[in-house]
Amino acid sequence: MKDPPTSDDDLVTRLRAGDEEAFRELIKKFDAPLRRVARTYVSTDAAADEVVQDVWVGVLRGIDRFEQRSSLKTWIYRILLNIARTRGVRDRRSIPFASLGDAGDEGPTFDLDRFQNASGQHPGHWSEFPMRWHDHPEVRAVGHETIAVVRDALSTLPAAQQEVVRLRDLEGWTGAEVCNALDITDTNQRVLLHRGRAKIRAALESYFESAVTA
Repeated sequence: MKDPPTSDDDLVTRLRAGDEEAFRELIKKFDAPLRRVARTYVSTDAAADEVVQDVWVGVLRGIDRFEQRSSLKTWIYRILLNIARTRGVRDRRSIPFASLGDAGDEGPTFDLDRFQNASGQHPGHWSEFPMRWHDHPEVRAVGHETIAVVRDALSTLPAAQQEVVRLRDLEGWTGAEVCNALDITDTNQRVLLHRGRAKIRAALESYFESAVTA
């Protein structure tokens, strides 16, 4: 029978008391996802390791000042994002989140030519539905390569979109958790997520169309 999950309050109390086992629990739970997010900002795995090491130092130094207004996870990720963004700017892999504006970029999510205009039978609807990828054997044959396509597409997103998509879709965060960690509004979070997902979908669509027509 599994032990019940440790509550934030219990972990914080034990960490403040210098409980090494509590710190090991925290590392076991968050070290791998922290490295995945850190790698978004820096140019090498070694640099991501350094970022995460700095995060754990920051946790130990700051735990007594943690006011528990947010979850322990959110607080740790805020430390990560501050360190990773600074290191990313230094490595010239990214630019500060705040400098990107509310949505990260402007313009429509999809090419407007793909939708019917006012004179169409169904204005605003698709002129032609997107391809049903799974219906094509060529697409199924290269399906194992889609992870690399998604990874490459993700790396080309503006930093703000990349952060939101990574936390929502790869790390499984809720919208509220992302808003708290990134200090953005729910509307902003949804716009960034929608735009980021749309660009990744477009990359996959282009890739699969190439596979079908090759």
